[in-house]
Amino acid sequence: MDVFDDTLRSLRISGSLLLRESYTPPWAIRIPNDSELAKVLQTAPGTRVVAFHLVEFGQCAVRPEGQAEIPLSAGRMVICFGGQAHELVQGETTRSLSIETLLRGGPNLQSPDHKKGLVGASLLCGVFLLHNTELNPLFEALPPVLQSALSRAGELHNLAGVARLITDEMDRRTPGGPFIVERLLEVLCAEALRTHLQTVGDTQPGWFRGIRDPAIGRAISAVHADPGHPWSVKRLAQAVAMSPSRFAARFTASIGESPMVYVTKWRMNLACRRLATEKGGVERIAASLGYENQAAFSRAFKKWVGQSPASWRAGQQSRENASI
Repeated sequence: MDVFDDTLRSLRISGSLLLRESYTPPWAIRIPNDSELAKVLQTAPGTRVVAFHLVEFGQCAVRPEGQAEIPLSAGRMVICFGGQAHELVQGETTRSLSIETLLRGGPNLQSPDHKKGLVGASLLCGVFLLHNTELNPLFEALPPVLQSALSRAGELHNLAGVARLITDEMDRRTPGGPFIVERLLEVLCAEALRTHLQTVGDTQPGWFRGIRDPAIGRAISAVHADPGHPWSVKRLAQAVAMSPSRFAARFTASIGESPMVYVTKWRMNLACRRLATEKGGVERIAASLGYENQAAFSRAFKKWVGQSPASWRAGQQSRENASI
């Protein structure tokens, strides 16, 4: 079981390009938080909207709400997984343009004056649309703002190649181009996550550190391969040939939570997906995830999700009907 692939697939990533513009300083663009951006884009209920910005040439900065400014130069990208409101800026200005105005076809008041040779930055901005983020260990392990460099060398990713394919496809303006760009945006997000997997350090506990640990990674793979197995610390330790006490300590030090908390959270992630997509009864879903009875499953579900399985499923169906 490729755990990274399993969690990545569960997010059902898609993408949408919002704008590709050039600007002359000073300029600023406001992007609302993920909830407001979801309303602007009219995304389906339960979809997590994640804004991203790629600098094609020039430079600018990102100012996340409540955080320090992040400088961006050509070939660098930021992905706002935390969903906070932020600004893209270059130079000092008291006036900012909302991205809603640009999406409605409003004028780019900071467009470059090519006659004077004034171009400060060219941006490629869009959103990644994620699903099933509740209790997803990959999503939970991501920083609020993920920075990536297209030029970073690595065996696990090809960010520069994917970005070049996107811009080439946009420049060609051929039939089917928008469809191709949307598919490439999915790959761009996946490549950025693989870059993070390769470059994130091991100084702090976290899911990326855990799946790279040979023993802990095998244990997590076993859980993902058979989530309904009657797992215990002892059984997981046996699967990786370690003593239970040593395994539990190493798992917690690597991941930042105990083995059985991880097992339960992943089961609850699967439960949310199955309740939303399968027609079977709650008892059958509970059994498939290793629970002896529906009552035990319902207690665990309510603890981690905040409501009973039946109420959660009814809420999902209600939101889907409202969006039709």
